[in-house]
Amino acid sequence: MSSSNRGKDIAEESSDQPATPSRYESQKRRDWNTFGQYLRNQRPPVALSQCNCNHVLDFLRYLDQFGKTKVHVQGCMFYGQPDPPGPCTCPLRQAWGSLDALIGRLRAAYEENGGSPETNPFASGAIRVYLREVRDCQAKARGIPYKKKKKKPVGNQGKGSDESSSTMHFS
Repeated sequence: MSSSNRGKDIAEESSDQPATPSRYESQKRRDWNTFGQYLRNQRPPVALSQCNCNHVLDFLRYLDQFGKTKVHVQGCMFYGQPDPPGPCTCPLRQAWGSLDALIGRLRAAYEENGGSPETNPFASGAIRVYLREVRDCQAKARGIPYKKKKKKPVGNQGKGSDESSSTMHFS
């Protein structure tokens, strides 16, 4: 094959499908495979067609054991302190933002893999409630209130609104 043909073949390949998926697409595929493995490891194994929001909630709780975010319990002397001065024995958990992003990717992957939006277990109200409870619990444990960002009125842009006070900071 001549070098001019080789370049043409490469160009045609890249127009059909990107050679390397984006970071988001790679993570989504990894998350989807991990969830599928989790279902297969259940006793008895759970078929994807039988999966419901309870399986998703169990998966999210299972992932907590691999978390890296210190979440103080109510009895801890550092509960409610954004920057505790010392170590404690409180558990490490998955951060709310990580769980929220994970659910977003799994919700998209479910439908991309043939699931119906009407039966998507990742879109369940129970999942939204769980994520809200995790967010609020983690915010209280850190002493940082979560304030929902208000949508800017369309005609009132740039009028000196202070958005920094409505942002939750996790580190």
